[in-house]
Amino acid sequence: MPAIPLVDLHAASSDQGVRRRVATELHGALTTTGFAYIVGHGVPQASLDAAFEASREFHASPMEKKQSIAINRFHRGYMGMATSTIVTSSVAQVRRPNLSESLMLMHELAPDDPDFLAGKPMQGPNQWPEWLSGFRQPIEAYIADVDNVARLIIKTIALSLELPEDALDPFFARPTTFLRLLHYPPQPPAMPDDQFGSAPHTDYGIITVLAQDATGGLQVRPRGSAEWIDAPPIEGAYVLNVADMLARWTNDRFVSTPHRVINRSGQERYSIPYFFDTDMNAMIECLSTCVSPGHPARHPPVRYGDYLIERLDRNYDYRNKAEAR
Repeated sequence: MPAIPLVDLHAASSDQGVRRRVATELHGALTTTGFAYIVGHGVPQASLDAAFEASREFHASPMEKKQSIAINRFHRGYMGMATSTIVTSSVAQVRRPNLSESLMLMHELAPDDPDFLAGKPMQGPNQWPEWLSGFRQPIEAYIADVDNVARLIIKTIALSLELPEDALDPFFARPTTFLRLLHYPPQPPAMPDDQFGSAPHTDYGIITVLAQDATGGLQVRPRGSAEWIDAPPIEGAYVLNVADMLARWTNDRFVSTPHRVINRSGQERYSIPYFFDTDMNAMIECLSTCVSPGHPARHPPVRYGDYLIERLDRNYDYRNKAEAR
């Protein structure tokens, strides 16, 4: 049974030779499993603990409070239990809503931001649970910490693809980011086989940097395998995975691996994925080092924002309802 590789990012701040070794290790993980455990990332444990505590406090709030910031047309806000469904999936036939609830926070925009004033898609302010006075500060501090990790990973990816370390940085000058505070109730052992906490899927964008609690339940299906393997929590480690747009960017050298959550632990499960994607206006076409005469580009160029909107419209039913605010 294949294991998920572990990559220590601490050495990525060393001399170039060591950085190249780390990049090679990461490249191996992303071309085979599409997943890696990331350690040596530099995020203080206190920052991560505070984010999980804020998430638990939010999900313990009265339902009427949470519903007061229901997800809106900017894809920001609360999604209730068993309301999120992957409408279409190339990974599995999904008929039952996910047994999870979440608060979605994206990149923050000021009220006078030109993109917000212009009414551009996905460009709006976050909906914060203002009834929780101690919520926003630790979440914003954690976002800053995990954002630094994501940017270091992007540099390491560039180096792994035989590009200058900063070659991909301009695509993330104004990144599209999602921080999702997820809560999964325990699933009884007798639950139907097609009922998931999170149904089998692949992520949309570039990379996902996942913090999970000690409960477990995450499973992945590596390239070329029909078997699901566990991705158990490792203390102090993130779980990194390739998303669809990064697979496309690398001409499918990196693999966007299906994954799912089944929480049969008998306990509540909390996780905090950070989705780090390019600017909405970024044009994504196969990178020069990922094409050759014998391996031409498999995908046409696409504007990231167009791709994202199409995926969200297809997979989130609320976006097609008149009441979406």
